[in-house]
Amino acid sequence: MQTELSKKLGVEHAVFGFTPFPAVAAAISRAGGFGVLGAVRYTAPDELARDLDWMQEHVDGKPYGLDVVMPAKKVEGVSEADVEAMIPEGHRQFVRDTLAKHGVPELAEGEASGWRITGWMEEVARNQLDVAFDYPIKLLANALGSPPADVIQRAHDHDVLVAALAGSAKHARKHAEAGIDVVVAQGYEAGGHTGEIASMVLTPEAVEAVAPLPVLAAGGIGSGQQIAAALALGAQGVWLGSLWLTTTEADLHSPALTRKLLAAGSGDTVRSRALTGKPARQLRTEWTDAWDDPQGPGTLPMPLQGLLVAEAVSRIQKYEVGELLGTPVGQIVGRMNSERSVQAVFDDLTRGFEDAVDRINRIAGRGSQS
Repeated sequence: MQTELSKKLGVEHAVFGFTPFPAVAAAISRAGGFGVLGAVRYTAPDELARDLDWMQEHVDGKPYGLDVVMPAKKVEGVSEADVEAMIPEGHRQFVRDTLAKHGVPELAEGEASGWRITGWMEEVARNQLDVAFDYPIKLLANALGSPPADVIQRAHDHDVLVAALAGSAKHARKHAEAGIDVVVAQGYEAGGHTGEIASMVLTPEAVEAVAPLPVLAAGGIGSGQQIAAALALGAQGVWLGSLWLTTTEADLHSPALTRKLLAAGSGDTVRSRALTGKPARQLRTEWTDAWDDPQGPGTLPMPLQGLLVAEAVSRIQKYEVGELLGTPVGQIVGRMNSERSVQAVFDDLTRGFEDAVDRINRIAGRGSQS
């Protein structure tokens, strides 16, 4: 599963694995793919440095990258307290009522309330980069599109490629014009923030829009056959995220959530604004249903929604309240029906890829190439 891009980065397989877990990212790189560590949960630079130190010791010299969340527009002079003051009391009461309805206990006094707005602020991402460029990362990806021009230049000065996620050909062209090196075309099926266009349509559109820049296909990909299809559409690799959530190296801290993921089908996700205020694909739960109910107050725009629900989500996760418990995940969750090691996942991907290539070769009258 090699392409021009994978050869340039020195990896055996053109499989880019995004994950918030250092152990998963390192295992992806060791297995011959390209592990990409998600940095949004690191609000303190020393925490990121600690995990990058660990990765350096566990990637066996293989390349890896980092994914940051850097907003396209910089907002100055606004504190977290200022943003929190914008949240209507009616929305706060809706959260309290929903949690009370399901008997969700309070957090202990002084206990951290999980995801906060600080992880999405540009200054936090820039602090992360101050740390990251001290390590031999080979790729910097930005989940919110093209990073600022000075960040792109700084990455290039360190011989680091820059990738940006795009949900349309228009977005992809904007990223190319901004000077990025790789476009990640993320289709409707993907977990987390995603647009309206399905991967089968988006991938070739993005490839044509930014040629000769390399494109990675993302969304709804979880088998070697699907990787072969993505390469056939012109992609130079695939970007996989959801597939790693049920690997043995993942650390979800919730056996109940792992069981829900293993039991879920491809129709058990929903694009909802309940988590962040932007459409994000996640497990459908009574929590997402409550926020999507026309009788409710409706969600707030980013970043207000994320700040509003941060403590509630922490409480739901800590106490594993089954009917409310969810996570961002793509439609590929229907294939995630057993806990396996990252290496076992790669073994399946490579076998499936070989089968698909052999099938196409037989159709083309060339015989088996394996």
